[in-house]
Amino acid sequence: MKAAPQAQLRLIDLQELDSSLDRLAHRRRTLAELAEIDRLGGSLTELRDAIVGAETEVGDLDREQRKAEQDVDQVRARAERDQQRLDSGQVTSAKDLSGLQAEIESLTRRQSDLEEVVLEIMERREELEGRVGSLRADQAAAQRDLAALTERRDTAQREIDDEAGTTGSARAAVAKDVPDDLLGLYEKLRDQFGGVGAAKLYRGACQGCHLALNTVDLNRIRAAAQDEVVRCEECRRILVRTPESGL
Repeated sequence: MKAAPQAQLRLIDLQELDSSLDRLAHRRRTLAELAEIDRLGGSLTELRDAIVGAETEVGDLDREQRKAEQDVDQVRARAERDQQRLDSGQVTSAKDLSGLQAEIESLTRRQSDLEEVVLEIMERREELEGRVGSLRADQAAAQRDLAALTERRDTAQREIDDEAGTTGSARAAVAKDVPDDLLGLYEKLRDQFGGVGAAKLYRGACQGCHLALNTVDLNRIRAAAQDEVVRCEECRRILVRTPESGL
């Protein structure tokens, strides 16, 4: 392939711009905020699940407390009825009186036990409500952090995109100075070799693979016409000759 020396030199400008675009794309993909946003998103999911779980437990305790309070009310009402019967003097049989008194004592103990259950449930509920409050506070803090991180990410991405837009415009202008066949080869090699399709020959070494060329290869390049497009025998990238090539 042949191309004017000036067109070959433009490949170096093009390569520098493409490398800048690659670095910008890498920066955009690896912004520190992105990893933090992912981490916070995971934390918020865990917090939401924990809140739902704790609130479900609170709801279960509410039902359990209502049931226990109903049991207390039933036992208290029965004990009051028995006490009224006892106080009314309607029960005259000693055996019945003894049985009624025993039942009242049993109901009193049962009421006391049930009230202890209610107190225990209330304590557990209070503890759970405190946990829900703490979780919600953590959730609110994480949401604030996420909003701040999202804003920083968006700002950084806009800055990168603006710079990429300017660099892309400069690249388009430089690409117009490169013949289509040479540009096609360069872009093909860029795809093959990690984004670097053309490199300077600097002091006898390829700046693409950073290996020094042997004497045979240097002599071959030295003998090639100025418009001949030469390639590195080691990495196969386009070698662009400059006054500092060491030829």
